[in-house]
Amino acid sequence: MRRPEKELERASRIVTRRGLVMGGLQLGLVGVLGWRMQSMQVGQAEEFRLLAEENRINLRLLPPDRGLIFDRNGVKLAENAQNYRIVIIREDAGDVDETLAALARLIPVDPAAIERAKEEMARRSAFAPVPIMERVPWEHVARVTVNTPSLPGIHAEVGLSRLYPRGQDMAHVVGYVGPVSDFDMTRGYLAEDDDPLLREIPRFQVGKTGVEARLEHTLRGSAGTARIEINAAGRVMRELGRDEGVPGRDLQLTVDSDLQRYLQIRLEGESASCVVMDLEDGDIRAIGSAPSFDPNLFVRGISVADWRMLADDKYRPLASKAVQDAYPPGSTFKMITALAALEAGEIDSEETVYCPGHLDVADLRFHCWRRGGHGNMNLHDSMTQSCDIYYYDIGQRVGIDAIGAMARRLGLGVQHDVPLSAVSDGIAPDREWKRRTRGEDWRIGDTVNASIGQGYVLASPLQLAVMTARIATGLEIKPRLVRSIDGIPQPSGRGESLGLNENHLRRIRDSMFAVSNHSRGTAYGSRIDAPEMRMSGKTGTSQVRRITPEERRAGVVSNEDLPWERRDHALFVGYAPYDNPRYAISVVVQHGGGGSAAAAPIARDILLQALYGGTPPLDAYPSAHRGRIQTQQQEMEQRAAARAASMRDRA
Repeated sequence: MRRPEKELERASRIVTRRGLVMGGLQLGLVGVLGWRMQSMQVGQAEEFRLLAEENRINLRLLPPDRGLIFDRNGVKLAENAQNYRIVIIREDAGDVDETLAALARLIPVDPAAIERAKEEMARRSAFAPVPIMERVPWEHVARVTVNTPSLPGIHAEVGLSRLYPRGQDMAHVVGYVGPVSDFDMTRGYLAEDDDPLLREIPRFQVGKTGVEARLEHTLRGSAGTARIEINAAGRVMRELGRDEGVPGRDLQLTVDSDLQRYLQIRLEGESASCVVMDLEDGDIRAIGSAPSFDPNLFVRGISVADWRMLADDKYRPLASKAVQDAYPPGSTFKMITALAALEAGEIDSEETVYCPGHLDVADLRFHCWRRGGHGNMNLHDSMTQSCDIYYYDIGQRVGIDAIGAMARRLGLGVQHDVPLSAVSDGIAPDREWKRRTRGEDWRIGDTVNASIGQGYVLASPLQLAVMTARIATGLEIKPRLVRSIDGIPQPSGRGESLGLNENHLRRIRDSMFAVSNHSRGTAYGSRIDAPEMRMSGKTGTSQVRRITPEERRAGVVSNEDLPWERRDHALFVGYAPYDNPRYAISVVVQHGGGGSAAAAPIARDILLQALYGGTPPLDAYPSAHRGRIQTQQQEMEQRAAARAASMRDRA
């Protein structure tokens, strides 16, 4: 049936209206899409191009060359040697266990190294190259390179590794580097360091001890970057370019490596330390501890056997005794007590004190080292023969506060600013110190003990060398270990006047000269015979055990009859030439017995080596000793040559 005309017209109008609405909506949608496309393609084109580029390019950190370390004459003490190593990139390796097993079948690989690499991979980005082996022989590198297709993710690289050409001679000065550890990053000296090198480069090496650690930021430099192209799967395609990092700065130390080698050889067989200072500028010409160790062992990864041997040695080869250890200075402290009394006007140089061999103070008896006593002693004689009673007496008169102040003025009880590990500040006690640290009042017996460098008094060999330098010059000499940084000279250690009465200093110096050159002096047997090189000094012997009244009545047990760890420490401090001082020295022989027998001969030999710039002539020694000294010199030259050859072979 045909629909009416009006109904058809009405239906047509409805369809037309809907079509217009739908068409308008479609047109609007197309317009919005077109506007958005135009915005993205034109307005935001640069932004999206950069995002795409970042997805395509990976930045990899490049470790900088570590700064070199030289001695004062330009001899290398720490350098960077070429190092072939095998690394693995986890993302490329596929089955890591199978790949590492294939590597182990191809070349010898320590199982511990494989486990260490796996642990490192678990902590690092999948794209980071993790070292498996360091210092790989060239034939192994060639074998890995030829078999690269069957070792996915394994690569041979050429890098730099630290080398210490002077080995054990400089171990306690230069120190050594090693892989940064969790302890370093969380609680160690790098805890506040946000350098990405420390976190993003596996086993990045940082200074662990000595100058390497204390001047880490100077030596490290800053990282470079390499731009690596990667595909959609994240695999490395090629290197697009690189920006090299900034190398670390080079250091020149004040030490003389030849004198340092002589010092270390001269100390062999002892648990001992020595410091030699230049009195012109405070330069430390030599500073050593014995026994020592080869720092290259730590760079390469020290074995358990080597570590146990070093850690279990009762002579403590890993300790830098010259700065870390503090000892009762014994009679080397007597110059401080005497200067304090002279400056306070409590004594004059000719006043005498009677020494019967002991002194009763309150309910205690204090003994002189000479059981029968010395008789009447003035300042000169008491220093020459090291009478204890004289210093017990004047120490009580001047008091501990004045003695402590003089000790600090001369460099004891002060942490000197040298870039070495764990520098001790020692103890120069006074009344306030004991109240603060012990919660107790100072007692008169404490003063008696302190007056001869016993009791609470402690000093490091470095502090004793500074004390001697200041007495010899009257200046506030400060120790300097770094001579220049990148060729820029560092401030001199030569200070201003101490403000001490020159007449008082002269009396102390004259007494120290007699110690070494008067026939009754405690160091007369170790004197220097060459008139232009004569030495002034002071011996010291410090007790490490208490001698009971019963033992004194029965007879004090000699050091030779005691276990090594209960024997007295032997000390000597001195300077030369006496009338124009050039060098100051301190020597401590741990549990060595008497200072005159154990420490003074070592100090004399090392001072002569410094003064002559090499092996001294025999006529610098007393005539009765020249035959023995000639044999000693020949033996030491042979040992020095053998050590140098050994270091070359290890390098």
